Amino acid sequence: MAAKQQIYLYDTTLRDGMAGEGVNFSTNDKVLICEHLDRFGVHYIEGGYPGSNPKEMEFFAAMAKRPLATSKLTAFGATRRKNTPVAKDPGIKALLDAKTPAVCIFGKSSEFQVKVALNTSLKENLAMISDSVAHLKSKGREVVYDAEHFFDGFKTSPEYTVKTLEAAQAAGADFIVLCDTNGGTLPGEIETIVRHLVGAGFTRLGIHTHNDTGCGVANSLVAVDNGCIMVHGTVNGLGERTGNADLCAIIPSLQLKMGYKAVPAAKLKRLSELSHFVAETANMSPDPYQPYVGKSAFSHKGGAHGSAVRKDPSTYEHIDPNLVGNTRKLVVSEIAGRATLQNRLKALNIQLDDAQLAKFSESIKAKENEGYSFEDADGSIALMALDTAAKKRRFFQVESYHVHIHRFPKDVPHNGDKTHTLCDATLLLNVNGVPVMAHSDVHNGPVNALDAAMRKCLEGQFPAINKIQLTDYKVRVIDGKLGTKSVTRVWIESTDGKHTWGTVGVSPNIIAASWAALKQSVEYGLYLHHRSGAKASTEKSKSVKADKAKKKAS
Repeated sequence: MAAKQQIYLYDTTLRDGMAGEGVNFSTNDKVLICEHLDRFGVHYIEGGYPGSNPKEMEFFAAMAKRPLATSKLTAFGATRRKNTPVAKDPGIKALLDAKTPAVCIFGKSSEFQVKVALNTSLKENLAMISDSVAHLKSKGREVVYDAEHFFDGFKTSPEYTVKTLEAAQAAGADFIVLCDTNGGTLPGEIETIVRHLVGAGFTRLGIHTHNDTGCGVANSLVAVDNGCIMVHGTVNGLGERTGNADLCAIIPSLQLKMGYKAVPAAKLKRLSELSHFVAETANMSPDPYQPYVGKSAFSHKGGAHGSAVRKDPSTYEHIDPNLVGNTRKLVVSEIAGRATLQNRLKALNIQLDDAQLAKFSESIKAKENEGYSFEDADGSIALMALDTAAKKRRFFQVESYHVHIHRFPKDVPHNGDKTHTLCDATLLLNVNGVPVMAHSDVHNGPVNALDAAMRKCLEGQFPAINKIQLTDYKVRVIDGKLGTKSVTRVWIESTDGKHTWGTVGVSPNIIAASWAALKQSVEYGLYLHHRSGAKASTEKSKSVKADKAKKKAS
């Protein structure tokens, strides 16, 4: 595929993305996201609206000390106010005070918006656009003009809407961006209107879409294929209402599917990392089903699919996941074939013979029938497989455990704890044939109490337990019809700093389900440490033998 022209990527996560419900970035968050976007290689990063609040100016001040390598930091604002000299407009002044190489200003391109929202004349609106663009250009700024409500305006009053673009172009705007502000335009309409503008002589057009009809990405791609050379969007599609067009889908589609230049191939491999970083910074769980970058985007659950993908990934994958920094995943489930199970175990460095694999497959099906889910539970899968092969080391066995939850009156503080709740756990384990009992009391809940007691029991024999930390904990009610009697599934994610794994427990008793998942997380963590130590010992032994052989030969 011959490469087409360069498409300029304009990220508005730090401004339009923050308009999304529940999204709030601190100044430091914005700085870190900006640096990630710069490393990824977007051409323009819209940092915010400097005239809106002190935090925005704090961000621009912070970025003045952190020059970007590839991106142009862009300040966002509006055209001058009606009946106000542009040189005296506070919003325009704030844009210049931000000292960014590029600015983006929006103006009304719809007769309806001019009359109702601005409450001014059509002539004054054209002057507001022209004056603002010309003034910013005279101060040495690159100017991106956002034609707000463009598509809605074009549908009702195309002649005036085009005049607003002409005013911006005549004043020297570097890009004129067509905005589907309300997100209600469909791809066919985008195609017809953009094609009309290109035919009318507009050459440096951009597209800014929202996702209210679910067409944000499609509208952006159609606009590019019909002449737009700049694309606005946000990472993960963050934005007001249903969000903006998602750059994480737009960029690889432009580059891998349509042949346009967006970012260098090496940087495209950072796309999944960028997506996940922004999600975590926004305190949101990454969407597993997000195209290209979701962890399920290249997962295969069906037996036939898994078998085919092992032979040739293109049988069920539209691109190589490595191109966008993602990975292939063969999901272990009751419908997975033995080839899928074998491949998953191979990734865990566990081998089963045919008879063991058949037994393991039946165990998986039986467990899932009880309510287990192993899609993100490598730790549980590995322990089951090792048990099937009779290779599971019994680091410890549970003899009994007791958990109590105490609630104290609010007027009786307990050791200064504001929750007035105390959880204590007593645990009896068999560790290498020796009974070990421990007790703990905490204010953070029964799972924390059990965890603390288990660590007390094991840290003497297995110091590596101190490296194992719980990083996520989720509870799912399997059958809500039974109310509080429902069976619950608890999933725990843990890490030792080098590896991350999941474990799962199922029980009508949420404490029992939590304990099962917690116990397995520690068992698997100790297994990984033991395996690593055994491997290191073997390597050292080989090295010693090799040295002895060399000395003997000499």
